[in-house]
Amino acid sequence: MCGRYSFTATAERVKQLFPELETGENLLTSYNIAPTQQAYVITNDQPTKLQYFNWGLVPHWARDGKNTGKLINARKEGIEVKPSFRISIRQRRCVILADSFYEWRRIGANKVPYRISLENGKLIAMAGIWDIWQQGNHAIKTFSIITTPPNAEISTIHTRMPVIFENELDRRQWLDNIPLPQVLELLKTPSDGILTRYRVSERLNSVKNNSPDLHQELPELPSLF
Repeated sequence: MCGRYSFTATAERVKQLFPELETGENLLTSYNIAPTQQAYVITNDQPTKLQYFNWGLVPHWARDGKNTGKLINARKEGIEVKPSFRISIRQRRCVILADSFYEWRRIGANKVPYRISLENGKLIAMAGIWDIWQQGNHAIKTFSIITTPPNAEISTIHTRMPVIFENELDRRQWLDNIPLPQVLELLKTPSDGILTRYRVSERLNSVKNNSPDLHQELPELPSLF
C-alpha cells in the first residue's frame, strides 16, 4: 500500500512533467502527507489545472461525506468491478504528484520507514481515481492511489506499491477518454531500477511531524536486507 508521501516541489518542477498545467506561483508543501489530508491532483475532467483534493476516497453514493481514510488505496486487481471504484476507474481518473513516498518494513515488533523516490530525481506521477460527494451546495472531492505488486526495489520492503507513470504518453493517456481495457493496461508494476530508497527517521510515524529532516538519510540497519 501507500500510506504516506511527500510533496515539496516548486511550480517550475511540476511543469517539467506537465508544461501546460495551471499551478499558481506558490505551491503548498508537505513532508508527511497522511490519509484524509489534502494534496495535489490532476484530474481527467480538468487536465490543465492543479487541484487540491482530500486523500481517501468517499464514493458519491456514500450515506455521508465522512472521510474515514479506509479507501486511501485501490488495488488494481479487480478495480473495475469493486463497487467503490468501478465508476471512477471508467470516468474519474487522476494523477497524484509526489517527490517521494514512504514505506515501512516490519522488523519484529518495529516498523522501519524508508523514503522512496525516482532515481532520476523527477517528480513521481502516481495513478489515482477520484470522486465527488455532494449534498446540496456542499461538495467533497477525494481520491485514492492505485497500487500494484512491487518491483525489485520495493519487494524487500513491502508487498504493494503505487502505480507510477514512467513516461509522458502514459500520463496523458490516463487523463484522456480511453476505453476500459486500455485503462487497465496502464496499471503496470513500475520497471526495476527506476527507484532509489533509503532509511529515514521514525519521527515520520507521527502525522504531527512535518519538517525537512524527515527526508534526511539515516544509516542502514545491520543485516536488514
